[in-house]
Amino acid sequence: MQWETVIGLEIHVQLLTRSKIFSGASVAYGARPNSQACAVDIALPGVLPVLNRQVVEYAIRFGLAINATINSPSIFARKNYFYPDLPKGYQISQLAHPIVEGGHVTIRTGDKEKTIHLTRAHLEEDAGKSTHEGFHDKTGIDLNRAGTGLLEIVSEPEMRSSAEAVAYARVLHSLVRWIGICDGNMQEGSFRCDANVSVRPAGSDVLGTRCEIKNLNSFRFLERAIDYEVARQIDILESGGSIVQQTRLYDADRDETRTMRSKEDAHDYRYFPDPDLLPVVIPQEWIKQIREKLPELPEDRHNRYIRDFSLSAYDANILTAARELADYFEQTVKFLPEQIKLCANWIIGEVSGRLNKEGLEIDQCPVSPEQLAGLLLRITDGTVSGKIAKDVFDSMWQSNDNSADTIIDAKNLRQISDNSEIEKWVNEVLAANQQQVADYRAGKEKAFNSLVGQVMKMSRGKANPVQVNTLLKKHLIE
Repeated sequence: MQWETVIGLEIHVQLLTRSKIFSGASVAYGARPNSQACAVDIALPGVLPVLNRQVVEYAIRFGLAINATINSPSIFARKNYFYPDLPKGYQISQLAHPIVEGGHVTIRTGDKEKTIHLTRAHLEEDAGKSTHEGFHDKTGIDLNRAGTGLLEIVSEPEMRSSAEAVAYARVLHSLVRWIGICDGNMQEGSFRCDANVSVRPAGSDVLGTRCEIKNLNSFRFLERAIDYEVARQIDILESGGSIVQQTRLYDADRDETRTMRSKEDAHDYRYFPDPDLLPVVIPQEWIKQIREKLPELPEDRHNRYIRDFSLSAYDANILTAARELADYFEQTVKFLPEQIKLCANWIIGEVSGRLNKEGLEIDQCPVSPEQLAGLLLRITDGTVSGKIAKDVFDSMWQSNDNSADTIIDAKNLRQISDNSEIEKWVNEVLAANQQQVADYRAGKEKAFNSLVGQVMKMSRGKANPVQVNTLLKKHLIE
């Protein structure tokens, strides 16, 4: 039997505020355990929550970015369940009246595009953290995270593979950073994914029983957890068994999911409106002001790069993965507007490769857009070859403040385009390699590449490669 995978994601985005959603306690990461939990966070008798206005603005900003409906009023509800790191015995969240409803994003896998619709995005407070390491037969509770403002983004179950799920998660990760509502730090828990996974017979429109995989904090783990869970469910069904609805955890060391608890439905949490919080009424004028301050969004910039810069969808996709990278690209192009594709190639290749190798973000790049454009100009005007330019780029990266021209002159790297000089090297190489000359004339193209390499070596990489090719072919056909 052929099976179809059905995936929906719930993504928890920690909002980039300085204080918590209902209290003034700090949300700074890495503080001493329980040092950032105030009376409201630990639910002492008599305290009342006060809604953080910035949290609401960030939710509106996200809703506008995905073309969703901003609900007014939206209502906070109490989600009742017991957990050791949930001091109140309930979580303040939203259910029937979320602040953001609907919306969509576009994902790309390979050369295919697909629209994924969102069910809602709602505001809620985070729970604390249970720590098991270092406690013999006990659990440590850290309430620093309790009350931190989250935006939970819930998709429709429209993804059909782990690749699509990862593409969707990456789009949201890029978007929330792009519009400045989350730092996207997955290691610190600022962006966490829960995957709802089920399978059904191919062609069926009836959803299978789903299992939820909790707290996936890397794209690689998200992909591997889904792949394992799909295989697990298919194996059970093909063996005559049935899927039990449950919450599961992914064990990265064993590359498997395992049961955490039975999966609850909404009615199990006994939601009801929080009597301590008024409905949130959002004036249209405020929404208008937030809309006017939105930057050009990644999808719009992606389409503009294809339309105005004639870039491929692949190049545009990479360059718009982060706002800072797209800005770096456009600043480079301003200095070299006639060489857009060359700028894109170098930023996608040399610049991004070096940043990845050293674990740096684009805003930490030691080579500025103006400096990079200066180097690329020397390629286009024939001052240096592409190969030598990579050596110059390496020196620019290390020196931090040297221009391409300074390094080229200091190291005497200017490309040699004197025909008589290059012809002398060509003649020497041909005279010393009669067998390769005969091989090329016998139809062996690899022999030509070898001859080119030897001329370039003789010139210490400084000969103009176009002229080397032209002169070699001229002599070889004589």
